[in-house]
Amino acid sequence: MAPARAQLALGSSKSSVAQPNAAQHRSRIAPFHNAAIPSLNQDRNQEKEHLRQLWCIFELVRIGMVCPYSLAVWGGVQSQVLGLSRALRSQGVVTQVLAPCDGPPPEPWVTPLGNSIPYAQNGSLAPLAPDVAAQLRVLGAIWDERFDVLHLHEPLAPGPTLTTLMVKPTPLVGTFHASGSIAAYRWARPGVRRLASRLDLRVAVSPDAAGMARRYLNGSYEMLFNGIETDLYDQAEPWPSTEPTVLFLGRHEPRKGLSLLLEASARLPAGIKIWVGGQGPETESLQARFGNNPMIEWLGPLSESEKVARLRAADVFCVPSLGGESFGVVLLEAMAACTPVVASNLPAYAVVAEQGAAATLFPTGDSEGLAKALLLALERPQIIEDKVLRARSRAEQYSMAELATAYISRYQRVLQI
Repeated sequence: MAPARAQLALGSSKSSVAQPNAAQHRSRIAPFHNAAIPSLNQDRNQEKEHLRQLWCIFELVRIGMVCPYSLAVWGGVQSQVLGLSRALRSQGVVTQVLAPCDGPPPEPWVTPLGNSIPYAQNGSLAPLAPDVAAQLRVLGAIWDERFDVLHLHEPLAPGPTLTTLMVKPTPLVGTFHASGSIAAYRWARPGVRRLASRLDLRVAVSPDAAGMARRYLNGSYEMLFNGIETDLYDQAEPWPSTEPTVLFLGRHEPRKGLSLLLEASARLPAGIKIWVGGQGPETESLQARFGNNPMIEWLGPLSESEKVARLRAADVFCVPSLGGESFGVVLLEAMAACTPVVASNLPAYAVVAEQGAAATLFPTGDSEGLAKALLLALERPQIIEDKVLRARSRAEQYSMAELATAYISRYQRVLQI
């Protein structure tokens, strides 16, 4: 069998593949959709050969990446959607993202579906777009682009992914990110199980995510962990800083544990700076409680480039989450930046941290334990240096390029190539 990359697009790189406009693509790829496929009672090898010939004739297939969450709001799923799409495109795979965008799309290959509305979900506020206008836009984009595979992230989230799942215009791959508990899964279990059965392939990003999906939806799930773009951290210049610095990134909501970190700051010596990135429903109340603390610098929302630069500059990256995490991709980002990580001892984080070999884990919810872990990491003894080396190696195992290659093989499978 030819290499996956060569099979999926006959150019060796993005630059070598002519990117057609929608009209050109429809004229080239329509026969792929409309050609008569041998009936199921015919020889299976004949069917596969027929599809392989079609692939070679029309050279390109199109992957539609559908995200239910607004790309204007920083989040784990959104960063995975964009990073995976960049990696696929770098391997010559024509990929278009369909997602809500509160403002201009972040990339020229993103089709914006309108603004989002925050909804409570899994202990967080999710920026979803369940309105009729967004559904009409996603259906129009699917019709115009004639995708060969649609990849749905959180397939049952209200909005574009659920709409796409209901109409199923083409083979569907679904990736499940969430862990914990989702109320809609409990309340509408028979209905969501029937909808989930429309997926041709189900993927989960962690054992926790697979366990929750299996509990409510049944079915089998392949495990493909989240990825990171390690080259971004190799190339980034550190943000200017003159003091020992602890960095927090994330939504300001209870499950992210920011209040725990700010409480722990009272146990830290003067001269340490705590960078607090992001915003959320707790921002105002936390600033009212801790706003007079000179150690704390409130950064607000960060661009991707500033996030990477501050990760490179920080002396410690702190992840004090209290629960509801299915995978620790944010830990991997700090590991790629060669920044020591201090994190709650949650199951998902412990897996990424290799049970403490690649990061310092403290008892979840323990303010005193967090302060001690931060002081140890800031001192940078040999044990911390060893963890940093182990962490960088760990991050390279989760490169986005490797994840893209793994998904390419799954796309081929659902298309029976």
